[in-house]
Amino acid sequence: MSTDRDPAAVPPETGPGTGAGAGAGTDADAARLAALGYEPHFRRDMSLWANFSLGFTYLSPVVGVYALFGFALATAGPPMIWAFVIAGVGQMLVALVFGEIVSQYPVSGGIYPWARRLWGRRWAWMSGWVYLVALLATIASVSYGAGPYAASMLGFRPTATATIGCALVILAVATLINLAGTRYLALAAIIGFAAELLGALAVGIWLLATERHHGLGVLFDGQGAGEGGSYAAAFLAASLIGIFQYYGFEACGDVAEEVRDPARRIPRAMRMTIYVGGAAATFVTLALVLSVADFGAVISEADADPVTTALTAAFGPVAVKVILGVVLISFVSCAMSLQAAASRLTYSYARDRMIAGSGLLARFSAARHVPPYALLLAAVLPALLVIGSKVSADALTKIISFASLGIYLGFQMVVLAALRARLKGWRPAGPFTLGRWGPAVNVAALVYGVAAMVNMSWPRTPEAPWYDDYIVPLSGAVVIALGLAYMAATRHHGRGDAPAGDAVPVPARDAAAGSEPQVTPGDPQRRRT
Repeated sequence: MSTDRDPAAVPPETGPGTGAGAGAGTDADAARLAALGYEPHFRRDMSLWANFSLGFTYLSPVVGVYALFGFALATAGPPMIWAFVIAGVGQMLVALVFGEIVSQYPVSGGIYPWARRLWGRRWAWMSGWVYLVALLATIASVSYGAGPYAASMLGFRPTATATIGCALVILAVATLINLAGTRYLALAAIIGFAAELLGALAVGIWLLATERHHGLGVLFDGQGAGEGGSYAAAFLAASLIGIFQYYGFEACGDVAEEVRDPARRIPRAMRMTIYVGGAAATFVTLALVLSVADFGAVISEADADPVTTALTAAFGPVAVKVILGVVLISFVSCAMSLQAAASRLTYSYARDRMIAGSGLLARFSAARHVPPYALLLAAVLPALLVIGSKVSADALTKIISFASLGIYLGFQMVVLAALRARLKGWRPAGPFTLGRWGPAVNVAALVYGVAAMVNMSWPRTPEAPWYDDYIVPLSGAVVIALGLAYMAATRHHGRGDAPAGDAVPVPARDAAAGSEPQVTPGDPQRRRT
């Protein structure tokens, strides 16, 4: 399906800001980045395994499963586990499309610079805006979600104040790791990956060996869930556990300028994130499902926390605290990886002068080789969201409701841009390509993504006020409206002269434009949008 080519065979691209800078990796990596229009500043201290670990800890099987297991099992019973398979296949299609793009454009920031090259400035600005807001909300939700586990491990009541305090501590630790530089981020990601994977395997194996109450047949039996209505509707609602699980692979591309030989390694790391992270999440879910003694109690909500119930029964209260410690490491690693992605996206905006405060947010630490102010933004804004939950927990819930939809929407804006570019003549030119399968995979990825967004947005609480029943699409509409207002008021999307909309070959664009003259790759006319 994929092909590997010599990067030297790829037609060179030019743009502003060429030249070597501090933190360049190999000469080939630095030259390729310069050809894409940017000076190398980051240190390429991230190996393939560190890059994969960053994506894995962002995807975080433990965080995703433990957060939604009770809801999914109560909604659709044991068959909800098949949602991991469906979502895993769908997101692998998206990862393959992203792999082609990042292989040709290995630039920090991910979704924003990819959309910029595939479509243009306006589309890129909105794609990045939606994704950035979603990332910041996700950082807040992950940090806040660690509170109950910290309370269980340390033995205090998870009050609102205590949960906020735990969230702020996790944000602070994640920020300090990120500020230390790429080398420490890579090391922390590998440690987080090892702890989470080994912990997940150890817990799963022990549960299957000592606390298994059912055979595999229960995976095809709803156990009474969804009765009184359509089981298909119940399964679609429960399938959110799979939809929420499979993102994080894009973080591998967000740090493209910190990876050696990124055009080859990042597409591979993205795929590894999907199948290793997905396998780990599915295995943990399987072990938990088979260890639940009473499905009826979970479905009736008499057992509102089946994860803790199963772990306590299998390990006892003392060992459970050790497990919860591993869970907290997973939450910290996840927040750290999310921050890294958000900060690189912000920095990518800022160096192209596409956002307010670009002068500050584009500043780079010569000592740490990281954008410190972009990192601080990715800590302060989520902290404000967490603190705001003290005033209105409902406000935080509404913000978080947009998080997953926003990330999927950002993904699909890039997938759509790639499909549009293909129809206009773009042929992926990086070392990793899908060849003749590219268009079909692109279309399938778009179909899956749209279906997933419809499922996330579908109203499922008719007894609630209409604005609560439609909270997910409404929050998405609000974020998009704010982005459009920002674009109209500031015109930041029109600033900067970095390359944009140049994925389509120049002769093809000239033919489509009729009388517009052909320009060379380095000509300023090429950057008009």
